[in-house]
Amino acid sequence: MDPRERILKAATDLLVSSADADFSTRAVCEAAGVGAPVLYRHFGDKAGLLSAVVDRGFEEYLASKRAARPSADPVQDVRDGWDNHVRFALAHPNHYRVMFSPGLPVPPDALNEAHQLLRETLDRCAVAGRLTVALEAATQMVMSANTGVALSLVARAAHYPDTEFSARVRDAVIDSITQPLAQEEQPSAAADGVPAAAATLGARLRVAPPAALSAAETGLLHQWLDTLARGDGSA
Repeated sequence: MDPRERILKAATDLLVSSADADFSTRAVCEAAGVGAPVLYRHFGDKAGLLSAVVDRGFEEYLASKRAARPSADPVQDVRDGWDNHVRFALAHPNHYRVMFSPGLPVPPDALNEAHQLLRETLDRCAVAGRLTVALEAATQMVMSANTGVALSLVARAAHYPDTEFSARVRDAVIDSITQPLAQEEQPSAAADGVPAAAATLGARLRVAPPAALSAAETGLLHQWLDTLARGDGSA
């Protein structure tokens, strides 16, 4: 095993066994049998090492999400993704806590990829006419709520004895940004229907850009649709 792998393994082992989701670089060097200059040459600093450990720990989780086949119901896929996220956090509490540590100046790659995978699933909801808010707002709402629930259960499990806590928050959040499939064919009031229609049209145009419009015109159209999807000035 090369020095980089030995360092990663040692850091991972120390993180998993740590009571406070932390370790010292000295302990890592001793466990890996390397000097501090070797560690810093490969990872830059402790924050770089922590990010690499988190990315390695999340690889299995992200691999399963990459391989997941979209179902016919994108909203259900969002629910399933939420549940998988919480299950991973509970199975790997220290990796999860480090991912959101304020000591990491740059978010680990795993966090950025998880955000993008969620965005893609929500985009399918928009294309299907199920999303009622702008895509980016929906992504931020689901990711922040999912993360908040997972961190709460990891760090303060005793405060959340209700086994349905995660599911209740999940359904409340997802129901607030989506509509049942049957509503797509039902007439709705303009104040309620415009944001959903704008989000749907914007998503569909990203899949199939209108050939009749120039790139500048398409960009302007998306800007207008995003504004309408957010409900800005709709009162």
